[in-house]
Amino acid sequence: MTFETFLALSLYSVVASATPGPNNLMLLASGVNFGIRRTVPHMLGIAVGFVAMLIIVGFGLGALLDIVPGLMTGLKYVALAYTVWLAWKLGTSGSLGSGKSGAEPMGFVAACLFQWVNPKAWVMGLTATALYTSSSHYFVSVLLVAAVFGLIGMPFIAIWAGFGVALRGFLSIPGRLKVFNIVMGLLLLASTVPFVFE
Repeated sequence: MTFETFLALSLYSVVASATPGPNNLMLLASGVNFGIRRTVPHMLGIAVGFVAMLIIVGFGLGALLDIVPGLMTGLKYVALAYTVWLAWKLGTSGSLGSGKSGAEPMGFVAACLFQWVNPKAWVMGLTATALYTSSSHYFVSVLLVAAVFGLIGMPFIAIWAGFGVALRGFLSIPGRLKVFNIVMGLLLLASTVPFVFE
């Protein structure tokens, strides 16, 4: 991989990791509702799950999706259905999580698995492996793409969760929190629909 390609990959990773999408919006909401400590498994699950997805897509699943386009169509509708469910759960959640309300933050395994139905993650993964891997050193370049996303993505994961924690005081009033959760649920849907129907 040339320096120019590495720089372009790094910039793409920054933009893709920093902009709003299902992962970042859910981290923001989790930071607000559960605080940073209870959001850490969610954060780690996104980081590990997305890197694993990039490697698996790079090592052949992306090609399979090109050969059988119906798989991608089915995946999009599964993603939409799951996102609608998540948005509903988020929009109807109650008070700030203290462990007593019955609401639980997304755990490590669920966050890892969510990457497989996250349309933005698919777009990021397929684009990165298509644009930034080298045919002459393919396996090494797939691992390099995954490593760059892992290293660049983790700080942004923490920043989005941190934004949520910073809003906890303001949103400790139940009415404000209710409006916030409804808006976040709607934004979660809005961040998914364009990827599903493109």
